[in-house]
Amino acid sequence: MRTLIAVTAAAVLAGLAAIGPGAPADPAEAAAPGPKDATAVLFSYTWNAIARECTENLGPAGYGYVQTSPPQEHVQGPQWWIHYQPVSYRVESRLGTRAEFKAMVDTCHAAGVKVIADAVINHMSGYSAGGVGWAGSSFQHYSYPGIYQSQDFHSCRRDIANYQDRWEVQECNLVNLADLNTGSAYVQGRIAAYLDDLVSLGVDGFRIDAVKHISAADMNGILSRVNDQARLYLVQEVIRADEPVQPEEYLGLGDIHEFAYARKLKEAFGGRTLNWLISGAGIGPSWAGFLQNADAAVFVDNHDTERNGETLSYRDGAAYDLAQVFTLAWNYGSPSIHSGYQFSNKDAGPALAGDGRVVDPVCGQNGWTCKHAQTNIENMVGFRTATYGTAITNKWDNGSSAIAFGRGDKGFVAINRGTGAVDRTWQTSLPAGRYCNVIVGLPTASGCSAGGVITVDSSGRFAASVAADTALALHVGAKAGGTGTTPPPTGSTMTVYFATTKGWTNHYVHHRVGSGAWTALPGAAMAAACTGWVSRTIDLGSATGITAAFTDGAGAWDNNGGRDYALTGSVAAVKDGVVTATNPCAAQPTSTTVYYATGWSTANIHYRVGSGSWTAVPGVAMANACAGWKSKTIELGAASGITAAFNNGAGTWDNNGGKDYAIGAGAMKVQNGTVTAGNPCS
Repeated sequence: MRTLIAVTAAAVLAGLAAIGPGAPADPAEAAAPGPKDATAVLFSYTWNAIARECTENLGPAGYGYVQTSPPQEHVQGPQWWIHYQPVSYRVESRLGTRAEFKAMVDTCHAAGVKVIADAVINHMSGYSAGGVGWAGSSFQHYSYPGIYQSQDFHSCRRDIANYQDRWEVQECNLVNLADLNTGSAYVQGRIAAYLDDLVSLGVDGFRIDAVKHISAADMNGILSRVNDQARLYLVQEVIRADEPVQPEEYLGLGDIHEFAYARKLKEAFGGRTLNWLISGAGIGPSWAGFLQNADAAVFVDNHDTERNGETLSYRDGAAYDLAQVFTLAWNYGSPSIHSGYQFSNKDAGPALAGDGRVVDPVCGQNGWTCKHAQTNIENMVGFRTATYGTAITNKWDNGSSAIAFGRGDKGFVAINRGTGAVDRTWQTSLPAGRYCNVIVGLPTASGCSAGGVITVDSSGRFAASVAADTALALHVGAKAGGTGTTPPPTGSTMTVYFATTKGWTNHYVHHRVGSGAWTALPGAAMAAACTGWVSRTIDLGSATGITAAFTDGAGAWDNNGGRDYALTGSVAAVKDGVVTATNPCAAQPTSTTVYYATGWSTANIHYRVGSGSWTAVPGVAMANACAGWKSKTIELGAASGITAAFNNGAGTWDNNGGKDYAIGAGAMKVQNGTVTAGNPCS
């Protein structure tokens, strides 16, 4: 078996050597390009529940992204952190099946929401004695059959003792989690294959976990191998501390969570002194040690900090909610809203069904906080969309607990963390009109759903009282009675792929969105997407498609025989005059997980990968998957499947009546002589 893995690894490495690591194409800017830059982090939500929330809340509110919990197979247990202990890269977890994950992504896209997956790539499990993962994969601490062996992990193999030692931080274990040798070309390729698999399911980006523990060079090596980079949004968890490894080392690879921002919000809102947050240029890149706006991803709390007390959390009530209002109103970084569940034990996981699966979250049940859908937070996402790209104006503070500021002529917010009301006439740059306070309600046909109508005069002034521990927010997209209401832009995009079969050195897409104006010649530059293809992601706004032609910028054109190309949908691929809606860079599964239905106490799978050699008789032992089923995951390398037969190790065989079984990639079931796709244990 080791020889077979070595041969497969050699083939993989040969392919990787041909590619070679390089700088990732088109590193992400702050959040999604365009106004929909808020992310709802639905922590521990099932895939089915996320699909529901995209349709019912996130899409209508104007969220640009939803972030999922890690989707890969994990260790078993009731705690929240089991999702951060991978045992394989199969998309099967207690949050749902691969099919449910794909359906969730498609549903969210239909609602105008893109999907970020939390990616755990620094390490595997922390179970010293090994075990069996959620979907039946057997593993040891430093051995994950078909994926990693001992040589694929760093040699330190003890916990980090000194965070002032860069080598320890990046090569020793984080709380016993088996630390992958991310400097290895094979490991980088295997991680990239997992990310590519998620991209093939439609994922639009990644939150990369524990990036501080992966060197910047290793991160670059991994990301350079990921397909379809031009459309992916990447955000990296690099916790800022007084240590050698700093967030700035990872600039250019993607955005970075600015932990210092969340810490300052706790200091301000927890201490009821807000004025210093907006003093001068205000909190953001002008503050020492803060990332630039284009690189910063900001938050009030996340799943770690709400447990360790480093930041505010749902437990802080009004202080927490007002910090969220400020984050969505202020023009620094790309904000994420953490939405999880109440807990008294910091290790406690979400509510589970009897079979160990997470119960679909429902607001008001099982302690789910539903912060993403809370009126004063959800409506501020619309405020952020309506005010995107505007400067801070009309700043005011009372010297301590109350602040106010405008966003150009698009919006205005006042926040009172004091113990008494603030009653005054507020100066804004808003146009005259009748507005709704979106902290409490939205426009209706006759006025506002709650809070009454606020009238801004021709000088931009209005009189209003802001009660203790509340806020007030107005924007031009929420005028009373609907008059002048500006609906938030859809923010939908199209990724256009063009085949490089013409041999051009450069590629441009000359286009117009909907019935709008054409781009200036030669058009928008296209970047390498994967072998044989270039791509460009185009913001559609409220349009459903584009009209396009392609050029090398030096006189050569492909304009569909003079007719141009009419392209619609989220993906369009053009090759030799043929248009399809299939992403040509989407990765195919690189392994097969075979489920075999049997009553045998012991089952072996005797197989060959592609046209390679057969395993030695009786084959490889299969593990218990669930009642009545055995399973085995087999790496395919460049092959599309395996040929196999099964036996009990004592002379009884099932070889499909002498024909053997042809089994493809992905999760496959073999039952009563029939091969079908799917996981019978999900």
